Amino acid sequence: MRTLVKPRSLFIGLGALCLLTIWLSLALGPVSLPLFDTLRAALRLMGVPIHGQGLEQAELILGQIRLPRTLLGLAVGGVLALSGVAMQGLFRNPLADPALVGVSSGASLGAAIAIVGGVALGGLPEFLGPYLLSFCAFVGGLAVTALVYRVGRRNGQTHVGVMLLAGIALTALAGSIVGFFTYLADDATLRTLTFWNLGSLNGASYARLWPLLVVTAGVALWLPRRAKALNALLLGESEAGHLGINVEGLKRELVLCTALGVGAAVAAAGMISFIGLVVPHLVRLLAGPDHRVLLPASVLAGATLLLCADLIARLALAPAELPIGIVTAFLGAPFFLYLLLRGRH
Repeated sequence: MRTLVKPRSLFIGLGALCLLTIWLSLALGPVSLPLFDTLRAALRLMGVPIHGQGLEQAELILGQIRLPRTLLGLAVGGVLALSGVAMQGLFRNPLADPALVGVSSGASLGAAIAIVGGVALGGLPEFLGPYLLSFCAFVGGLAVTALVYRVGRRNGQTHVGVMLLAGIALTALAGSIVGFFTYLADDATLRTLTFWNLGSLNGASYARLWPLLVVTAGVALWLPRRAKALNALLLGESEAGHLGINVEGLKRELVLCTALGVGAAVAAAGMISFIGLVVPHLVRLLAGPDHRVLLPASVLAGATLLLCADLIARLALAPAELPIGIVTAFLGAPFFLYLLLRGRH
């Protein structure tokens, strides 16, 4: 397949764009910092002895607010894009999305149980609330994905078509239960649940960040090891089996990595749509279907795109802040329609 960009040029371009986006993410916000001061404050955070007027304030803003938010955006965008590549490889369809296996709807259900259930129990302690919400969302995503995978198993074989239909059905069921909890919620709880489902990087902290970084690192290190197997799977399951690929084991690994990655991302930042769909497809259009290039390039592109969306969310209505899920949907939906129209021709 002819590619528009050579892999080396693609990685150099994506790396440079990602670094620039990180720099802007650290500098811009309700209190914007000069770009040069942002760089010097970042070096001070890394232990470089730099002195200058006003750097203490810049260092405080970066260390306590901007840096954890930027790291959260990098991790969420990267792992969502990786999960999108995994699902598109599993279903052998470039329009597949990580939500197909039910992990997003399960995480939303877990969050609804935590938010509404916490109020029903008389309110959660302040120090426990954020952790319980993230934990319930993560467990909910894993539980629904495990159920989807179990329904798709028959006679020791995983049927991706059955798993797809099971994912659609369980997503609808989880959505109906979330709707029931929404009906039970009071005004304050309803507002919390609504904004959580719209996604946001606001309120990022190191305590919320490190579990996601661990999961993201694990998924990012494991999936590229399966790049050749994913390339073989593009030929079909029987052909991949004839090439010596353990197809059933590969399916299990892809579903597990997707459940862990998307579950952790949704637990940390809420529902963020279209990153797992748009980014892998866009990288595939530029560099081709080779997963040895597609997987690492999607990590860089996903992280960069989500940070750009977060910048738009922060600056569009400053000092107010848009939920980032609105921005990603606004950017992703037209691109998805473009792909559908392009496929017709």
